[in-house]
Amino acid sequence: MIITYAPKDGEEQHFDAGPGQLRASEIQIIERTAPGKWADIKKAVGYGEINALRVVAWAIKKRAEPSLRYTDFDPFEGELRSRLDAEEVKAYAQDIFEKYRADPDDLAEAFDELRDVAFDRAGADAAIADVTAPKDPAPAAEPEPMTADASATA
Repeated sequence: MIITYAPKDGEEQHFDAGPGQLRASEIQIIERTAPGKWADIKKAVGYGEINALRVVAWAIKKRAEPSLRYTDFDPFEGELRSRLDAEEVKAYAQDIFEKYRADPDDLAEAFDELRDVAFDRAGADAAIADVTAPKDPAPAAEPEPMTADASATA
């Protein structure tokens, strides 16, 4: 999961909150600051809940600005958004294809939504192309080589 912070008066920033990207100490700070356990907060980030987005972005932002206080990081509504990282996009693309492949209209709509929530739109296009590409059937079994005895009788 990638959190984007796009302040009206500043440069867009990206915070990678995906698996293995946060230290245990950061997770502990997040749990002490926001109500709930890390598993619940991660889900809330995925749903775009502002409190979860804010606390996780703040914890990651503190890496570059150690003295940043939570109360000083107060983005406006709409400045924080959650985006899917490359691994999540690949998994969702496969799930979407399996679910909607029988209905091309629903499939196209679901893939459009995936592109919209992906951090990297080009990466989403590549993941979609990968799951929708025709798959080669299993290779045919190779014929058994002729033995010396079999060639003599032929």
